[in-house]
Formats: sequence, structure tokens, C-alpha cells
Amino acid sequence: MRTPQSTYRLQITQAFTLFDAAERLEALADLGVDWVYLSPILQAEPGSDHGYDVVSHARVDESRGGAAGLDAVAREARRLGMGVLVDIVPNHMGVATPEHNEWWWQLLREGREGAIADAFDIDWEAGGGTLLLPIVGDDDWSEDGTVGHLELERDERGEAVALRYWDTRLPVAAGTGAGTPQEVLERQHYRLGHWKQGDDQLNYRRFFAVTTLAAVRVELPEVFASTHVEIERWFHEGLVQGLRVDHPDGLRDPAGYLEDLDRITGGAFVLVEKILEPGEQLPRWATAGTTGYDTLGAIDRVLTDASAAEALDALDARLRGGEAVDWAELTHRTKRRIADTILRAEVLRLEREVRAGEDGEDMPADTADAIAELLACFPVYRSYLPEGREHLGTAAERAKHHRPDLGDTVDALLPVLGNPRQPAALRFQQTSGMVMAKGVEDTAFYRYSRLTSLNEVGGDPEVFSIEPRDFHAMMAQRQAEWPHAMNALSTHDTKRGEDVRARITTIAELPTAWEELLDKLLVFAPRQGRAFVNLLLQAVIGAWPASEDRLIAYMEKAAREADAITHWTDPDTRFESHLAELVRNVVAEPARSDVEAFLAQTEAGFRANVLSAKLLNLTIPGFPDIYQGSEALEQSLVDPDNRRPVEWARMDALREQAREPLSSEWSADDDLELAKTRLVREALRLRREHPERFDDYAPLLAHGESAEHAIAFDRGGAVAIATRLPIALAARGGWGDTTIQLPEVEGGWRELLTGRAIAGGEVLLAELLGGLPVALLTREG
Repeated sequence: MRTPQSTYRLQITQAFTLFDAAERLEALADLGVDWVYLSPILQAEPGSDHGYDVVSHARVDESRGGAAGLDAVAREARRLGMGVLVDIVPNHMGVATPEHNEWWWQLLREGREGAIADAFDIDWEAGGGTLLLPIVGDDDWSEDGTVGHLELERDERGEAVALRYWDTRLPVAAGTGAGTPQEVLERQHYRLGHWKQGDDQLNYRRFFAVTTLAAVRVELPEVFASTHVEIERWFHEGLVQGLRVDHPDGLRDPAGYLEDLDRITGGAFVLVEKILEPGEQLPRWATAGTTGYDTLGAIDRVLTDASAAEALDALDARLRGGEAVDWAELTHRTKRRIADTILRAEVLRLEREVRAGEDGEDMPADTADAIAELLACFPVYRSYLPEGREHLGTAAERAKHHRPDLGDTVDALLPVLGNPRQPAALRFQQTSGMVMAKGVEDTAFYRYSRLTSLNEVGGDPEVFSIEPRDFHAMMAQRQAEWPHAMNALSTHDTKRGEDVRARITTIAELPTAWEELLDKLLVFAPRQGRAFVNLLLQAVIGAWPASEDRLIAYMEKAAREADAITHWTDPDTRFESHLAELVRNVVAEPARSDVEAFLAQTEAGFRANVLSAKLLNLTIPGFPDIYQGSEALEQSLVDPDNRRPVEWARMDALREQAREPLSSEWSADDDLELAKTRLVREALRLRREHPERFDDYAPLLAHGESAEHAIAFDRGGAVAIATRLPIALAARGGWGDTTIQLPEVEGGWRELLTGRAIAGGEVLLAELLGGLPVALLTREG
């Protein structure tokens, strides 16, 4: 199995096709990139800019370049000695426009007896033999089921071929086309419902709470085969060398799926998008590891000043009127709300499956309530029975603590939900991750404002920081167990780009200065939601100088995701307009000067954090992924902001400049983007040309008065040295007599950013890191 030394993620869209990607590969190879990593490329919904709404597994999306475009990428990658990694989406398909999804169209036309019915995860009985499509707007809905703006489409012979609700075209079953549009609708294998009915009446599994993404049953051999014919062709023809599997936790049997994938790809390189909670271990599946959310969180936390936790907790509590946040209680509350509202349909389906099982008829009347409570209390995304049964036990204890009245029902559920032979147990595993993702990542993360650089996918904001010794222990374990996993720093899913987080991390070194700035800016803010304003303003300073339009778009999404004052389904326009006015005031004078004064105060720390985080990402065990454009500053906010087009001409200019070594006297006046690009170039080239120098992991400990500010390690011939807590380091007068012991090697060391020769043995950090806050060394010769 070929494994990458690095990847570079490209978002393939109609505006940046596979042909465009092929033309970029030479520049990426020059940067040092080993493999190109493509976002989903199978046929997606028309106009999709992300590709996770696949409508056909049979072909590469023509609007993204089609099969010819993939051929072009493969040819150019082969010429350059690069590998190709592709993101695939096995869990669900896009069904927003049924006429573009042949499977969904056939399902709607033929119903539960049709040839395609088993491909989708549908509870036909719950729908009375029909499939609910919750697409009807408020003005077109009547309680008697009558739908407005419904039209019948006929062919030239007068035969009814489709129903149309506004722009949504739906099939008509054979022999059912006589009469009015409403009469024809009532004969179909589907029924149209009010859009809110999807919350509690939907009878098909979906991706999270997105009703336009219907789940596919890849656990069935025939469905797996049909959805992977094109993917299998990629490997048979040598077009692709590896895969990234999107959302494996939605699958009935992730381990079995990965074994099937291993079989059809001939044992190719595969990564899984798996989010691990603190202390949780990835099961030993047929995979090289995760996509790196875990290392992203570790890097951010080892660069965060632990001493600020108390002050920032106090600030957060003050903004909430004196009430301190209990993270466990907050996430329990948000998860329970999700289970009771937008994912209520999934809870009710679980209840039906429990009751349909052995002795299920005797389950108490509060079974659905108990299931929802167990989901709200589940400590990880999901279990993989029989592995992880202890998580169900933990959830049960927590559930009985929160709701003693449900104790007997919880105990009655445990034998069912803990038995992998029970359909309800398998569905519970598929559902717990949905509740976690929507309740924590997409809600609680937007309500908790202590230090928002920690509110990131795959991280637990309650874990404020980690010490270097703990970081080293994590990395040594990673080298021993998952040496070929991916390390991320920015992705298409991160809520704040890596350098937004690098700026926010400086708040932990200057919490008093941040509170003073915040109090000045709060005069422009609404009286309610002050804690959310704190979160919003951290994003503003992290993305500075982002445009007003970008910041207001972020504000709207973040405020609605928080789901506290304003909501997606019921926007509070007054609150949102007040927040928009806050943003406008902050980016204008006189507030702008206050913001820029804080930015100046944190600038040196920000610059050090940018380079230190990147160096760690590039050199720790596993391999680094460079999200498109993040070789320069990456100050994007949550999607779709992080999928903005890359300024490739600027990337090319930086790459050309980065050929030259940086000055050893590099200072705050020098180009940060150039330094970051030089760091990426040298690290990627070193990994590609000397992978053997990254086969080990040994911590290098500093000694002296400022030893706590260094984090360093030897990978087996490549040494990385980074600065942590740079503002505090400057306040104490710098490195002083702090030293680090470099291994003695024949020929000495070469520092790659500046090109300096460095002797082995004891080295003063004041000399090694006198200008740049990081050093990347490799053995000479």
C-alpha cells in the first residue's frame, strides 16, 4: 500500500474543475506536496459547491470535469510522481431535485415494491406505505393535506408524467395520472408534507437533520456494489491511490464497510472522517487512521496558556449575568433539545424498532422519552457493538441521574440497545452521532464563548490546554499506533481557519486586555446575548481585516446555530439587525482604532502562533494535509466562507519567493505569509525526499528559565522546535540562558528556513530562535 507523505486538499467545483486541478499539480509538486486530495467528485446536485450531495454513483460529475477531468488529474499526477486521494460519500445521496437522482426518482415512482426500494433506509409502515416529503411551505399547506401550487405535467399524448410543486418535479406512478393534481398526488407512493413535519414524522434516515440528504443502505451487498462500481474502476485503472471516507459513523457497520472497501480497492490507502472524544481510541478497522481533527485540537491546546482559564471563565460568567457555564450540563441540554425537536423522527423510529423486537410490546409508555435521554447522555459519537458497550452503560447512569423517573425504562432498554443482534441497537448506534453533532458542534459550540479557538470540530472546549509532556505522550502513541494518519489544521469543516484560531489563542495570554476591549465594544451590542457577542467578536478579531459582508454572514449563521435567541426556522430579525449594526460599528471608527490597538498588542504572539502551529502540523507523527491556500494565511470562518476561491496567483508569487532562505534576523516587520509559505515548502520537501527522517518520535526537552516556552522533538533526523506562549516569553525578557540539546550527528544540522548550519550538542534557544519563533532542522548529508 502506497502512503502519502503529505496531501493538499482542493475543493473541486464548477468554477474550479478537475482540469483546473490538473493544471495546479505542477505548482503543488514544486511546493513539496506528495498527494493531491480532491473533494467529492461523483455527480452531485446541480449547482452544489461542496459535492457531498451525490445524486449518482455511476459517474464523475460532468460539471466538475467528468471522467476526462479525472483522467487529466491522474495523468499529471503520475508524471509528477504524486498520488491522488479522493473524498467519497457512502452514507447518503442528494434528493433535493428528484429528477436529477435516478434512484430517488425510481423510488418515488415505484414505491416500496420497486426494484430500488431497499437502497434507501425507509420505514414504510410508519408512513402508511408512503414516503413523506416535507417540502411544502407555509402558504401552500392545509391541514387536510391539500397542497397549493401543485401542477400536473403531461406529455404530447396527454399522459401525466410528473407533478410539479413550484420548481420541484416529482414522478407519477403508472396508471395514476387521471384527475386533478391533488387527486393524482393522493395516489402516489409519496405524500407531500409541511416542511416542519420532517422533524417528527420523517420516515427515511437522513444525514443529520438534512432532509435533502437521504441515507443509503451500503450494508447490503447489492447496494454497496452498485454505489462503488465507479470507485472500483478508479483503482482498477490506476487513477486514484487512496480514499477519504465521509461520515462513517452514519453507516450500519463501519468496520464491515471498510473491509468491503479494502477488497474492491486492493488494499488501498483509506482514511476515515472520525471524531474522537478525549481518551477515545479509534477501532482497529481497515484504515490508516482519521482525518486529523484530534491532532488539530492537540496543537491548539499545547499553544494555549492554561493560566487564563479562570479569568476567561469569570468573563464568560459575567456576560451571562453571573452564571458560570457547566459544559456537561450545557451539552446535555442542547443534545436533549435536538432529540426532542429536529431529530424527533429518529427517536420515534427507534421506539418503534424497540417495540417491534422480542418482548418489545411490554416496553413502558415513556420509552421514547428514555431513548431521547440516553442519546442526550451518550458520551461519544457512537459505539461499535460489541466494542464500546461501556459507553451505553455510562449513558444509562447519566440518564438516571438526570431523570430518575426514567430509571426502570432505561434499565429495560439496556439489554436491547446493547445487543448487536437487535436492529434497534444498530439504529441507536447510527443515531447517537447525529444527536452529538447537531447538539454539540452545531449548537453548544456557538453558545460557549470562553475561548473559541477551542470550539472546533473534534475538540472538547472544556479541555482548555495541555502541557508539553502530555502532548509528547500523545504523539509517541500516535507514532506507535497510527503513523500514517492525517494531521489537519484547517479543513472544509473547521469553524475557524487555523490562523483565526492563532489570533484567538493570544487572548489566553492577555485576558485582561481582551476584557477591556470587549467592554468598549459592548456599548454597540444588544443587551441580550452578551456571551454570544463575545464569541462573535473573537471571530471578528481572528479574521481581521475581513470584509463587513463576510463578518455579517458569519454573524447570521453563528447566531442561528446557537439557537438561543434567533433560529433558522424563526429568525429574530431585530436581534440580528442589532448584531449586524454591531459589526458595522466595530469595523468603523472610532471602534476600529481600539480593535487595531489590541491587534498590535498581540501581533508578535499571533505571528509566533501561526508558525508554531504550522510547524507542529507539518512534523508530528502522521502526515500533514494543507487545506487549499493555507500555505499562506488562512483566516476563513465557517462554511461557506472557507470554500471561497483561492487567489492562485498570490500563492504562486509566495511560492517563488519562498525558494530563498529567510533572514536569520527575521522580525515583526517581515512578511508572515512568506515565512509560513517557506516553512510549508521546506517541511513538505523534506518529508517527500527523506521520509526515513520521520520514522521515530523523541521529545527534546529545553533547560533553563524559559524552558516551558519551547516544544521540540526529533523525528529521526528531522528536528522541530516551536515557541509556545510567546507573549509571556517576551514579557519575561526572552529565552535568556535556556538551552536545548540537539543530537550529535556527523556533519551537523541544517536549519531549513534560514539555511544556517547548526552544530549538534547544547544550543542556546536565544540564538536558534533569535528571529523566527520556529526552527526546522535536518541532518546534513
